[in-house]
Amino acid sequence: MKAYERLMAYAAYPTASDEVSETVPSTPTQLTFGKALVDELKSLGLTDAYQNDKGFVFATIPATADYEKTVAFLAHMDVVSDVPFENVKPALVENYDGGPIPLADGVSVLQAGADLAGKTLVVTDGTTLLGADDKAGVAEIMTMAEILMADKTIPHGRIRICFTPDEEIGSGILHIDTKELDADYAYTVDGGAFGEVDYETFNASSAHVEFTGRSFHPGSAKGKMIHAARVAMEFDAMLPEFERPEYTDGRDGFFHLIGMKGEVEHATLVYIIRDHDLATLHRREADLRRIESYLNEKYGEGTVKLSITDGYRNMGEAIAPYPFLIDYAYDAIRELGGTPVSHPVRGGTDGSQLSFMGVPCPNLGTGGRNCHGRFEFAVVEEMDQTVALLCGIAKRFAK
Repeated sequence: MKAYERLMAYAAYPTASDEVSETVPSTPTQLTFGKALVDELKSLGLTDAYQNDKGFVFATIPATADYEKTVAFLAHMDVVSDVPFENVKPALVENYDGGPIPLADGVSVLQAGADLAGKTLVVTDGTTLLGADDKAGVAEIMTMAEILMADKTIPHGRIRICFTPDEEIGSGILHIDTKELDADYAYTVDGGAFGEVDYETFNASSAHVEFTGRSFHPGSAKGKMIHAARVAMEFDAMLPEFERPEYTDGRDGFFHLIGMKGEVEHATLVYIIRDHDLATLHRREADLRRIESYLNEKYGEGTVKLSITDGYRNMGEAIAPYPFLIDYAYDAIRELGGTPVSHPVRGGTDGSQLSFMGVPCPNLGTGGRNCHGRFEFAVVEEMDQTVALLCGIAKRFAK
């Protein structure tokens, strides 16, 4: 089976994760999808395939050659929940002409780009996401497994497969047991175009700000009322105007307001904070604390209460001592006629956390585009190339 056929089949599973859930994994549909993946792995001959109580799927491709280190390939099973994700209806656009693609909803038009003319695309109908982030990665790893299990003449070391839950809400990988993963190095297959090799991500933290006001009848409130929602607005206005996502790219960091609620006596703001440079991330956190201190001095102690939570870190720091992981991927891409491209990821991957757990883990492209939206699509030929890339990397772990 081809990788794109698997993607189209996997798209039927509505596996959105849920940030407010208290279960692990956060949604039962991920367990359902994981069970189906275990059954498929076993059908390919990976007899040790199983799903653990946290939703992780593990399996082993036995070595066909001598080896020193075990490599793992990971992809996540969940999709985002802030775009319609149920009743996904993928479709093929063959021999794409490079122009606009009318989608089946009768309203939406997908602009994939003239550079993809002649390719075959997997698209949505315009009403939901596709789920190529990251079911394309799942499909490619599964197809790699099918190839390597069927052809024992391909030399490779011991390979571990891991399909993870709850990547989109950033919590799934925290529950992985690296002893259970049982690998020395790893690659996530969770990027964009074929040829991408990512080894730098944002450093991340989040901020929760609570505002406590004082309410009085508006007719007699002069000099006495403290309006919590308006203090929250003042707090946000004191952040740098152009250090927000809509004004940044490349290595620019940002403050991003992702939640707000406010009344006279109580208000909250929730931010995510991102920067590729850890010292600059800490500077941003210090800026928030200075604003907290200033507003408490202005309105009275306890008016503003800020809490900051650490998130993931730039995996480049943990991967730097292992440059051969990048070299293996670059060489395998060139072997397939591609051009390797690396750029700082404006986000995070499971590898961001895993790399700091002692398993260095760069990220590879999948052939997917426009993730987290109704215009998501995947390039069939690039999915095939990614499968070949995974096999090429696997061969480099044989002695």
